[in-house]
Amino acid sequence: MTDDVRLRRGRGALGFSFFVQGVAFALLVTRIPAIQDRYGISDGLLPAFLAAVPILAGASSVATEHLVKRVAPSVVLRWAQPLVLLSLLGVGAGGQMWHVAVALGAFGLSVGALDASMNMLGVSLQRAYGRSIMLGFHAAYSLGGILGASAAWAGAHWELNLFVSYLPAVVVLLPLAFLGSRRYVDGPAGQGEVDGKGLGPGGFKLLLPLCLVMACAYIGDSTVANWSAKYLQDVLGSSEQMATVPYNVYMVTTLVGRAVGDLGVRRFGAAAVVRAGTLVAAGGFAVVASAPGAWVGMLGFTLLGIGLCVIVPQTFAAAGRLFPGASDTAVARLNIFNYVGFLIGSPLVGAVGDAWSYRGAMLLPMALVLVTLLQARSFGSEGARYGVRHERRAGDRAVDVGRGGNEV
Repeated sequence: MTDDVRLRRGRGALGFSFFVQGVAFALLVTRIPAIQDRYGISDGLLPAFLAAVPILAGASSVATEHLVKRVAPSVVLRWAQPLVLLSLLGVGAGGQMWHVAVALGAFGLSVGALDASMNMLGVSLQRAYGRSIMLGFHAAYSLGGILGASAAWAGAHWELNLFVSYLPAVVVLLPLAFLGSRRYVDGPAGQGEVDGKGLGPGGFKLLLPLCLVMACAYIGDSTVANWSAKYLQDVLGSSEQMATVPYNVYMVTTLVGRAVGDLGVRRFGAAAVVRAGTLVAAGGFAVVASAPGAWVGMLGFTLLGIGLCVIVPQTFAAAGRLFPGASDTAVARLNIFNYVGFLIGSPLVGAVGDAWSYRGAMLLPMALVLVTLLQARSFGSEGARYGVRHERRAGDRAVDVGRGGNEV
């Protein structure tokens, strides 16, 4: 098998893995009210259950950083993805509160390893290709999220219990994901660590600007996920039915933006694309905060999807370029700030909204997203553009890693 065929198969298999994760995560988060009802979780206790998932995922991401020094990231992903799907099924299968606590704990631990290993493989494949492909992987995740949310809506509409609602997705996706995992492509030996020193002296300080960007991006994302429906209905006076639309619109525009984003990176460079996305996202929050009615608010959430969608994949890619000899370690540490942003975002907006106003609260994630402009140089310039002039011949692909600068 030629290297080109092996890389193409690896890219397809990894893209499917991102897709499966999008389906699984959407099925979980969109059925939280049903999970609460099934297990009798009080409103006061629910935040503790929800916070436990990203906390455990962050701890698992740290553990994965050390695990991939002994086994390849593809091995971690091969076993983490089935565990995520089985944990999801476990959430719907129990009958007592401790059952769902164990299932959500297993979901958090396995999803942290999965997110870290998926993006490690994505960064190493982008290096091997010599051109931007990270946004395509995250586009597959967005597509999975749309389909997962649609399946969850159907389950709720037909009043299916959680186990029956989750079972078809697990039965179909689990064996396909496991078969596809045989085609994952790991990076060159030694990529995850340099001389046993990981990022090296002062390495985390160099990574910190990207960690800040990652956290701010996920604060923006979690604001849309958790507050868009409430904001449209309670602040802008939409109907309950219309209030369900903004998140779907956000996911669709995220998919579209990521599907074409790699072309923009190849032509204009990662830093330019991230700057443009940041400005569009900030404009989206400004439109939402000042919207006179529901339709204008919908426009704001549409802009948010277009703007935010490019930041996270390019942040992972930038970490891989910044530490070409320790990209696995860099991605694992960066992935922690995904969960930091998720944990901070929703409570922060809620606290400001309750203390002041929800319109004013929307200006807070806007300001935090704009922090990305101050860190845009961390995304590189010419070395991060790739494109036709920067692509390598097949024999050179495994050697290049975007010298001088450096997703899911």
